[in-house]
Amino acid sequence: MVYDVVFREGLAGKYEKRNTSDTSSHYYYTYTDRGRGPEFEEDLMFNSKGYITSQSVTGVNYLKDSIHEFFKSENNKATWLNPKGENKGDFYGDALYFRYDGSPAIYEVLAKLLMTSENKKVTLYPKGEVELISNTPLTLSNKTDVNLLMIKGLDMNPTYLWMIGNDMVAKISGNLHVVRTDLKAFRLEMKGVQDTLEDKYLARVAKELTHKLDQVVIKNVNVFTAQGVVLKNQDVCVDGDVIKSINPTNKNSISKDVKVINGNGKTLLPGMFDMHTHNTKFRGMLHIAGGVTSVRDMANNKQLKGLNNQFTSNEIIGPRIVTFCGIIDGDGPYANQRNVVSSLEEGLAEIQDYKDLGYEQIKLYSSIRPEWVVPLTKRAHELGMRVSGHIPAFMTATQAINQGYNEIQHMNMVFLNFMSDTIDTRTPLRHTMSAYHGVDIDLESKEYLDFVQLLKTKDIRIDPTVAIFENMFVSVKGEASPTYAKIIERLPLLNQRDYYSGGLPKSGDKVARYKGSFQKMLDVVFDLYKKGIEVVPGTDGLPGFLYHRELELYVQAGIPTSEVLKMATIKSAEMTGVSDLYGSIEVGKKADLILIDGNPLEDINDIGNVEWTMKGGNLFYAKALYEAMGIKYFK
Repeated sequence: MVYDVVFREGLAGKYEKRNTSDTSSHYYYTYTDRGRGPEFEEDLMFNSKGYITSQSVTGVNYLKDSIHEFFKSENNKATWLNPKGENKGDFYGDALYFRYDGSPAIYEVLAKLLMTSENKKVTLYPKGEVELISNTPLTLSNKTDVNLLMIKGLDMNPTYLWMIGNDMVAKISGNLHVVRTDLKAFRLEMKGVQDTLEDKYLARVAKELTHKLDQVVIKNVNVFTAQGVVLKNQDVCVDGDVIKSINPTNKNSISKDVKVINGNGKTLLPGMFDMHTHNTKFRGMLHIAGGVTSVRDMANNKQLKGLNNQFTSNEIIGPRIVTFCGIIDGDGPYANQRNVVSSLEEGLAEIQDYKDLGYEQIKLYSSIRPEWVVPLTKRAHELGMRVSGHIPAFMTATQAINQGYNEIQHMNMVFLNFMSDTIDTRTPLRHTMSAYHGVDIDLESKEYLDFVQLLKTKDIRIDPTVAIFENMFVSVKGEASPTYAKIIERLPLLNQRDYYSGGLPKSGDKVARYKGSFQKMLDVVFDLYKKGIEVVPGTDGLPGFLYHRELELYVQAGIPTSEVLKMATIKSAEMTGVSDLYGSIEVGKKADLILIDGNPLEDINDIGNVEWTMKGGNLFYAKALYEAMGIKYFK
């Protein structure tokens, strides 16, 4: 049986399965994404109950690191090998071992077990549990009867599987779709049905977890100010979505009708700004739970305004999008596959299209032809739009800045400026070259100092996203990534496993060089801060949690904690043009507020201890939001 693998609306690979006996099957799975992408051979054997008794997975993962994983069971004992190492345990054939990497086969196995389970639950091995939330019968437009399963417990988001009988015919998740070839013409129809079901689910969650505010006083709380200091023991009165007063505790009377929240020993911060996001309806709750109430979206589809309307109206829980950035990439084998153009004229038309949609910024990507940069940036600037992005292949950051860039995304793109203008940054070389050679960059060299002066002269903003490079460069296969080590045990199964994969493949001298290159990234972040270059905190990854780590790393780099918190709040509000309403706790401003258990000004590690978030006249308890996503609370 053969399936298409569609990634970002382009045919990217295939999935094949065939029975090798009555109790065993073989699977092949691969897809490509700009030079990355997995390729697996997988073999499974089953017992009479449908549980896996033997499994072998070989190949390479998304980052092209080699994979060899197995699970074997015999005589009520099991042995397994995965990125965490080899282990043994008792096994009685009534729990499902869920591999780290492999084909979609495991989802079909899980679906069969759930559909026959009396309590609609399946125990995972060696720990965990998943639950079948709904099994919806549907008929496609070609009269094919299907069932859409909604499963909770594997991931932060529900898992959706399309079934005909015991056969999985499609798995649609974000930009990655696996669909049986005989039904590929109905893939978008299935996606539309699934999107509608997801919206109804998220609307129900929003209704259950939103607490509408009238008047509330946060009493005896420590308030972080726009000046970067904490005012101790304050009473902050909120009326709907507006801050009405801020007074020292016991200096004003509080009506008995007003809801009082005890803020004793806790810190009140403005809602924070993640300056590099790619929003989906499922990511919204993670932002809010993590205290992020405003975001820049740095590349998405052209329906993003609709999602923002859902967030703003609280139809779906999520942050407000304060900057809309349209992406443009050139065609070719490594194209981003979203808004790809094959000519300069098409690129110019895309810029106008984004402007007409109300976007404020254009992001150019790695496959843009270097000769297009000047006319594209010129048109964007004529329309009052900023230009940022990756550095196109065979250019340097210096060239891109001199040709009209206002901002650079990702610290690796800065590092490549000091290597060569012949590096094909469309490929994973943009990561491996910066990882291996970044350690050699001399911050006292004329080349580096001239570049920093160019940044200052041209008023260029840097969006470093250093936390993603910590995970890529420093993490070691089989060990919890330092980027997520603090929170990894709180996450659902699949999310935990993502952070044991070890980032970029590394051995020999690469281990030390990659680690040194990451430290050099932190050195550059600090140096840019000292020299007055605008540095913006953003993630390009797991909302909330990765944002907290980004801020922690800025402090680790040497930036004073108060300045990091200002970057996360008032400075980002100023950069995005919304500081008259957001970014600081002041009378008359909007009550975008977060309550922190602790004082992040004294210990930046407290920044993740969010108890609740206020946005748009609504109160959201972080514990309830996390529980809805299968995430454990911090306490």
